[in-house]
Amino acid sequence: MLLLSGCGGSPTATAPQATTGGGPTAAEKLYAEVNGMTGQQRRDKLASLAEKEGTLDLYTSMTSDVADAVLKAFEGQFNVKVNLYRAGSETVLQRVVQEQKAGYQGNDVVETNATELFDLNSEGVLADYDGERRRMVPEVGRQQGWTATRLNLFAPSWNTGLVTPEQAPKTWEDLADPKWDGKLALEISDSDWYLTLYKYWEKQGKSDDEINKIFEGMASGAKIVKGHTVQGQLLSAGQFSVAASNYSYIVEQAKAKGAPVDYLPFVQPVIARPNGVGLMKTAKHPATAMLFTDWLLQEGQALLVKQGLTPAIVEGDDPLKDVEIIPIDVEELTKNGDEWNKRYDQVISNGEQVDGN
Repeated sequence: MLLLSGCGGSPTATAPQATTGGGPTAAEKLYAEVNGMTGQQRRDKLASLAEKEGTLDLYTSMTSDVADAVLKAFEGQFNVKVNLYRAGSETVLQRVVQEQKAGYQGNDVVETNATELFDLNSEGVLADYDGERRRMVPEVGRQQGWTATRLNLFAPSWNTGLVTPEQAPKTWEDLADPKWDGKLALEISDSDWYLTLYKYWEKQGKSDDEINKIFEGMASGAKIVKGHTVQGQLLSAGQFSVAASNYSYIVEQAKAKGAPVDYLPFVQPVIARPNGVGLMKTAKHPATAMLFTDWLLQEGQALLVKQGLTPAIVEGDDPLKDVEIIPIDVEELTKNGDEWNKRYDQVISNGEQVDGN
């Protein structure tokens, strides 16, 4: 696994140790006790214990505005101080792995992308979590060691000052049209989007040659951007006309602020990647970590909607009920992720990397 030095707050020799002697940790014992509880009894117990703990150490790859809203609401509801570390998902993964290998209890809970959560669970650092709200999450979001809190929807988006409604892509295949050469952007790490769309087209009867030709057409002259937030900013600024696979919520937030961007109507199928939350086996504040997880799957779901995100739990009318949504191919990602990363890297090697600074 990856190790990272200088990622902020390196472990020290005096840090509390996370070794457990092979048995369940104190945090795991608390989780096991509360997992079987329900309703107000569960909430009251966790809230009481959390008040005594007083602190939550949270690592997340949420955007800053979403993280600020979440922290403000959680701290406002409970007598708890949240210590936040926010970074890109890969950096969050690297920091957790580094600290765990050093026996340092850095975080109580982690909220990040599915790919990184799979890696953390493979490292054996995430604890079992159960409860009424978890059981309301779709099956694809109920994974060993973590639970989906929201879905990132991959969708083509465009600058409305450069692309008319008539010109906007109507299918994924449209992105391979030569008219977008030099005007289309791809994100440097979207191999999960790539493999899921590839597998979808295979099921629709396309040959490997046909699929490869489509992706080659997309990448021909494409701008290659690191980071979906940067991609959204550059799209708003008119640095390119179309972004192939940005997150719809980033575009929605920019659109709400007056940026000339859009992604509606959705190009279908929409590809959904879960983002989720995992409890650390070595948490110093396990009750607060579990309270936060329960809260994020309950009160926090409405808050995420206000931030333009797609919640994991839909209660009432579903605004996406008529949209075809396919989840990332979790099984394939887990088994052959390295291979798909290499294949996607080869595809985007035909493009021009763009500096977002």
